[in-house]
Amino acid sequence: MSSPENPQPDPPSLPREPQLSAPPITYSFPPPAPPAPTSKAGEDPVWSGWDVLVLAILTLGILFVVQLVIVLAARQFTYPHRSWIEVAQKPVLALLAELVAYIAVGLYMFLLLEGKYHARFWQAIRWNWPGVAGLSIFGVGVLMLGFDALGRFLPMPKTTPFDQFFERPMDAYLTVAFAITLGPLMEELFFRGFLYPVIARRMGAVWGIVLTALPFGLMHYPQYHSWSAVLIVIMVGVVLTTVRAVTKSVASSFLAHVGYNGTLMVLAAVATDGFRHMEKAGLLLF
Repeated sequence: MSSPENPQPDPPSLPREPQLSAPPITYSFPPPAPPAPTSKAGEDPVWSGWDVLVLAILTLGILFVVQLVIVLAARQFTYPHRSWIEVAQKPVLALLAELVAYIAVGLYMFLLLEGKYHARFWQAIRWNWPGVAGLSIFGVGVLMLGFDALGRFLPMPKTTPFDQFFERPMDAYLTVAFAITLGPLMEELFFRGFLYPVIARRMGAVWGIVLTALPFGLMHYPQYHSWSAVLIVIMVGVVLTTVRAVTKSVASSFLAHVGYNGTLMVLAAVATDGFRHMEKAGLLLF
């Protein structure tokens, strides 16, 4: 025992082990979304495949409704003694229906990106003008005329439903104006602007090119009623989508599309003396 006169030192105290405390558990509802899959082709559109499907169905529905309304109105007020089929086959009315429908569809495209996804429309679809390189891209459209030459060796129909758009020079000129402006613009916006990126993001550029060119060609079947003609249009679609994939620009594929259509139109106009002798033109594919 120790006495106050001779105190004993206290035994050394052992160091305490640090107390580990678990971080607090937090819960969030709804749970965070899983990370988006990595793109296989450098494409990352803000819209989804469902948006593209809705856009396609909406386009077909608007075209049908607008054409029906225009034909009804034209038969009532302009062609009262013509049959429904005759009125529906008027090229001017068909082009007017496409014009109105395309304006409505273009507005929906714009509101989808600007309104729903808060993205700048032209930037989101990659409408980048290629600058000086645009001349070479326009030349791609001219080179695609080789596909038209290929058609000379395939079984092609002598007459098609599309021929009625060139029966009169005035109808032909309206068709030409449509074929080098609004027609390729809307086709490029949908196929190369909206459809290709969602396919390429998931399946890669090669499948994106193929699966974009197929519906592009099939869409033209009602114009020609010929699978040989559709095959050539699919090949044109492959080139256009390749231009889009390589340049990352829908404006580039648009220029190539205009180059192809425009060159065909010029050659047809020269061969037919200003669309007055269409029997000399052969089959026009665009």
